[in-house]
Amino acid sequence: MSAAHGGPPELVLGPLLRYVDETRATVWVETDRPCEVVVDVGGGEDASSGRAPTFGVHGHHYALVVVRGLPSGAVLPYRVSLDGHVVWPAEDGPGGPGSPFPPSTVRTRGETGRHGAGHLRLSFGSCRRAGGDSAPELRALGADALAALALRMAATAEDSWPHVLLLVGDQVYADMPSEPLRRRLREAHRDSLDADPDVRDEIGTFEEYTWLYRETWGTPEVRWLLSTVPSCMLLDDHDLRDDWNTSRTWRERVSAQPWWRDRVVGAFASYWVHQHLGNLSPDDIGRDPVWRALHAERDDAGRSRVLDDFAWRADAEPTSARWSFRRDLGDVRLVAVDSRCSRVLDPRARRMVDRTEWAWVREQVLDADGRAPRHVLLATTLPVFLPRALHDLEGWDEAVAEGAWGRRWARAGERLRQAADLEHWAAFRASFAEFTDLLAELCSPARAGAPRSVLVLSGDVHCSYSAEVRLPGVDPARTAVHQLVMSPFRNPMERLLRAAIVGFETRPLRSVLARLARSAGVAADGVSWRVTHGPWFANGVTTLDVAGERATAEVDHALVVGGRQLLERTADVPVQG
Repeated sequence: MSAAHGGPPELVLGPLLRYVDETRATVWVETDRPCEVVVDVGGGEDASSGRAPTFGVHGHHYALVVVRGLPSGAVLPYRVSLDGHVVWPAEDGPGGPGSPFPPSTVRTRGETGRHGAGHLRLSFGSCRRAGGDSAPELRALGADALAALALRMAATAEDSWPHVLLLVGDQVYADMPSEPLRRRLREAHRDSLDADPDVRDEIGTFEEYTWLYRETWGTPEVRWLLSTVPSCMLLDDHDLRDDWNTSRTWRERVSAQPWWRDRVVGAFASYWVHQHLGNLSPDDIGRDPVWRALHAERDDAGRSRVLDDFAWRADAEPTSARWSFRRDLGDVRLVAVDSRCSRVLDPRARRMVDRTEWAWVREQVLDADGRAPRHVLLATTLPVFLPRALHDLEGWDEAVAEGAWGRRWARAGERLRQAADLEHWAAFRASFAEFTDLLAELCSPARAGAPRSVLVLSGDVHCSYSAEVRLPGVDPARTAVHQLVMSPFRNPMERLLRAAIVGFETRPLRSVLARLARSAGVAADGVSWRVTHGPWFANGVTTLDVAGERATAEVDHALVVGGRQLLERTADVPVQG
């Protein structure tokens, strides 16, 4: 890096535009050395600036810069300087001279107009494996939906762009790195006598996670996209390892492995720095205990210890950390629910979300600030409402694995649970009931200011679909409830599994699995739903367009045409109005 040659500081990764409201924005960067980061937004009377020194952990240097005093309802270009040297837009990078992308901008919310309180465009999805656009990579992974989204934005008017990008899990694949990263890992572990052969080709430490993030977010298209669309993120299992926290049996086996501590610390520490920190509002950042503890330390070694201790404790004591978050986006409230880290795996009391976390979720959905949003978005990496037969299969498997049919069947149920990833909300039936009860309470006709729509946004399952949910006593013309699923951004499902998913929607199989669930003591659900659109299996992205009382889900899938990655509209799904 240039630091070795005495040149000016450089960007290693970023900038990522993370949070934007009416008058404030946050910008995240990684740099190649300690320095002061300045973000200048707009010009003339609209000019505002923010600055922050980098903080160092594990030999890497980061900053999250808060810019205040921005004019509302404005579109403002910005630049990033390190110790007075402009590094973004870069001369040879996205948004620079000769680039196909326009300069990065901050688009603040306003009261009216295309960025007003009543209009929101939110693009979401999950599951993106790193890779480029070479012919072999396109054949193996398909078109990259995020790259295709960036290319579409560059060719279209700004008022059609998303205001927010929601990444609902598996932003990185620690257990399935690209071949270039696997080669680098093998080289790094070549002389290590204690390198476990089971994980030698997997990401395992904070340092190795930085390689993964750089590869995943460093392509020109995605780098520009993340620099100009505010983003919020939730982690899922592949951010650490497949099937993470599926069951107590899984956890007891894996947590006994010698590599487990490094993996947990590397995953959570890097997630806090790269993803979670930017989820926070400027007000929340100052109150965050980890942020405060890091900045109380005088050197990088102390900060690294603080971060590592927090990361280990966050896994061992889930109530010590909160990964869930909330954003108010004009008339829309987004509550993002962590469905991976705060699980209770006691077979007698399994919960997707522990009681402490669930109490917080209820408060954000029902009571936060006394406001009554027109639309409520509940983001959870795992779908709440699966295709019906799969829902009943997961309920049956949970009951059997916990002993409903005896010990022999319990062992078989546990093996099936891990082999087939039967670990969605349907496999935590008590939490599924709490979730549907929360929906019913939020949408109750007796509740003043019930929202016009409640939309559950999820990923994970490597297919996309929309399901209409009917709650007892709730008129869908008054409050519409839908499950919207978009997965993958880039990690297509095998053809055999695609056929199995389609088969789950056949009437005979639905009937058989419903009876099977009842035979294991699984009670019938007090809510009904049906898949109305999909499932589709191509890489893609869904954009939710909310304008006043109307809401539409624009489902786009990615394809390669003449070597170019493009998005093609698959469906416009009306979810309200």
